[in-house]
Parts: sequence; structure tokens; C-alpha cells
Amino acid sequence: MPALQPSLKGRALRYLAAREHSRAELERKLSSHESEPGEMARVLDELAAKGFINEERVVESVLHRRAGRLGAGRVMQELRSKGIGAEALAEAAESLRATELDRAREVWRKKFGATAGSPIEPAERARQMRFLAARGFSAEVVRRVVRGDFDDL
Repeated sequence: MPALQPSLKGRALRYLAAREHSRAELERKLSSHESEPGEMARVLDELAAKGFINEERVVESVLHRRAGRLGAGRVMQELRSKGIGAEALAEAAESLRATELDRAREVWRKKFGATAGSPIEPAERARQMRFLAARGFSAEVVRRVVRGDFDDL
């Protein structure tokens, strides 16, 4: 006897049990399992009405997991890829910008263990700047962290 495949709702709940998902993410993941047109929209509408799908929780989850290690650019890119709405994106961007210098300084300190203002060879300075830039920190923040200028932006 063949094993029964989980329903669309069952699959969605399994994804949501692992971590927060946006509606757009669930649509991408479930699209190949939709057996009749409109079934996925009904299931996702029902889950959203019951509070299982919540854009604010998705944003909070991403900020909590990723903001400590990544700059605003990378975190915003991840949120956009999840299909987060413009208003929630704007709020997240504002929150990230407010703490970007501190977060970049902490990432830099953990990676390089350098003290602010210590002399750095040009090649090492470039390496440190590339490291921070690759994590999505803005060019101005990268320059200030590597230079040791930690005054508020």
C-alpha cells in the first residue's frame, strides 16, 4: 500500500513548525504540491487568519537570527527574498541603521580581535574592509570601524 502524501495544509504546518515563513515563501515551497487550482490560496488564507502566517514575526525572526552577524544590506536582501511588504521592510531598515555601527564593530572585534586605533598594514586593512563589506555593512560604517572611529553616525 503506497504511503499517503501529507496534505497541502500539513506540509505548510510542517514548514511553519521549523521556523517562521512568509506567505510568499510558502507559496514557492508548496506550488508543486497543489493538486487543484486555488487550493493553496485557501490553505494559506486559513493559516493567515489563524495567525500561523505573520509577516511581523518573520521580520523579527530574521532580525534576531541574522542582524548580529550581518549588515543592513544583507539582512534587507534576505527579507526582500522572503516577499516581505514595503512597510515592514522600511521599519526593519530603520531599526538596522540605528544599530549598524555597533553591530559592525562587534563583528569586526570577534573576527580580528583588534583594538580600536591600533595601526594596521594596508593589505590587512583592505582584508578587514572586504570582510565587513561582504557581510552587508555600508561602506561608511566599514571605513569607520576599521579606522577606529566609533562616534555615533
